[in-house]
Amino acid sequence: MSIRPTLARSHRAAALRRHVGGSALMEAIVALVLFGTGIVGLVGLQSQMVTSQSDAKYRADAVYLVSELVGAMWADRPNLASYASAQCASHAPCKDWTDKVAAALPAGSTEVAVDNGIVTVTLTWSPPNYGTHTYSASTAIRF
Repeated sequence: MSIRPTLARSHRAAALRRHVGGSALMEAIVALVLFGTGIVGLVGLQSQMVTSQSDAKYRADAVYLVSELVGAMWADRPNLASYASAQCASHAPCKDWTDKVAAALPAGSTEVAVDNGIVTVTLTWSPPNYGTHTYSASTAIRF
């Protein structure tokens, strides 16, 4: 008599172990799916951060370049009209600055307008796969 209850308990224990083993496998699969989803989210976040950082760098470079040109114009006030876009290629400091813009900003272009001491400098650049950006600043340079 003692053999039968022991066998019955043994079969029940084996069945319970098989059931528990299957649920542990399901828990592991769910954990892997959640972990994978989190990793994909982090990769997307990293990609967006790199794009934003590049955009911020180009904007900072544009502000610096405009400030540099305005400083050069203040130092060279007698030749202020030579900095206008039409005459820029023939004036060495302006030509050097235009070359620096082309090197610092992707597809960078410049537009400089000088009208009776009011100077407007506009920079345009196009980062790859991100659209066109423009930065413009105006100031008065008087004698």
